[in-house]
Amino acid sequence: MTTTAIRTATPDDAEAVAAIYAHHVLHGTASFDTEPPPVHFWTEKIGAIVSRGWPFLVAMSEGAVTGYAYASQFRDRPAYAHTCEDSIYIAPDRVGQGVGTSLLAALIDAAHHCGFEQMIAVIGGAEPASVALHMKAGFEEAGRMRGVGRKFGRTLDTLYMQRALG
Repeated sequence: MTTTAIRTATPDDAEAVAAIYAHHVLHGTASFDTEPPPVHFWTEKIGAIVSRGWPFLVAMSEGAVTGYAYASQFRDRPAYAHTCEDSIYIAPDRVGQGVGTSLLAALIDAAHHCGFEQMIAVIGGAEPASVALHMKAGFEEAGRMRGVGRKFGRTLDTLYMQRALG
């Protein structure tokens, strides 16, 4: 069994992050994007999140990025300053190997330490693997928007899950 190390992302990780996300955009419903953003989008996003003191983490195994997770303010309104939204994606060849569990646990801890009090997961297509991961980490269903997305010829729900931090 290979070990997974978790560290803060750097701009050098943008290419690997972009590749992981592209797979999920093109083959899954957890993201409602239909076209993967370019690498420079991820370079900027990593920089923007880390510069605000928020966590953007990557999982590393055998020198390769095997997943990533970040937390950013849930909505761009002052009253939401203590609530974050998480985003987590795992390399397709590492799904089911504990990478997501390790990453989400580290993200929850990091988000709490940077001042967030609540974490929201917005799960496109109510993707079962993401729902299970978040439930295992103590999230509860907070609401469902029905039929708000359309991808791969299917109408999809969005599931909101929430947990307190700390």
